[in-house]
Amino acid sequence: MKFVTFLHNGRQRVGIIDPERGAVWPIADFIPDFTGNLLDLVRGFEEVNNILAPADDGIPINDVSLCAPIPCPERNILCVGKNYLEHSKEFQASGFDQSSGPAPSDAPEAPIIFTKAPSSVIATGDSIYWNPQVTQQVDYEAELGIIIGKEGRGISNSDAYSHVWGYLIINDVTARDLQKNHKQWFLGKSQDSFCPMGPWVASADEVDPENLELRCWINDELRQSANTRDLIFDIPTLIETISAGITLQPGDIISTGTPSGVGIGFNPPKFLKPGDKIRITIEGLGELSNQIRSNADTVAPS
Repeated sequence: MKFVTFLHNGRQRVGIIDPERGAVWPIADFIPDFTGNLLDLVRGFEEVNNILAPADDGIPINDVSLCAPIPCPERNILCVGKNYLEHSKEFQASGFDQSSGPAPSDAPEAPIIFTKAPSSVIATGDSIYWNPQVTQQVDYEAELGIIIGKEGRGISNSDAYSHVWGYLIINDVTARDLQKNHKQWFLGKSQDSFCPMGPWVASADEVDPENLELRCWINDELRQSANTRDLIFDIPTLIETISAGITLQPGDIISTGTPSGVGIGFNPPKFLKPGDKIRITIEGLGELSNQIRSNADTVAPS
């Protein structure tokens, strides 16, 4: 099933979405008295597995506004750097990579893990705010994201998928000049509105994460096109690596890395500018669409 957080009649709710039927059904229709958010749903995974397919017509999608599936997450957003070979090469050639030392190799020897601030999360359709007083070099990164559904520490590679609740699209928006100047990635990755995600979460049983086509367009120009089978470090390896000394908990989000075709990969670089529209698709996970706006247009959301 596909799960969403949505606004309807001024109320934020969690529901099931069926894009083909063009409808949404509140979870409360299936779990009486449910008033929680998607994180609460993740924590009640076994009960969710008992939900039957909706029988009535539901609420038309056009009558709701989709929110980020887990708005301003309470849990970690863990990201992976340079996890597609061609992107690793283009990043190293760009001059923006400060993580590899004087003699970088084509691929990292171990997964590169960093975090994004939860306050950076926005929904599909929301604006990405570009603050020219902070950064002049804003870039896009289309990625497959996973949501952890079962707590675990020291998770083995063979058991990793049993800890995954679902999958979604993430845009790891990045201020390249901040990323380079600070020689670490948190500030450049965590600006307000720099983590669009959604439009929904597909449950783990619906997705083959090792064979998904991922594409990203900027103003209708195809920039990124790859398959998740090309990941350098696959999802079980990422989960095993992160959980070796950190307890992963329900609601933790892991963004698995971006393929080649980002703005810094071009000569000269193609950074985003106000008015640009970023559209990302991944098989079975819908379309994540956002537009760049300058902070001079309006005040960014708090």
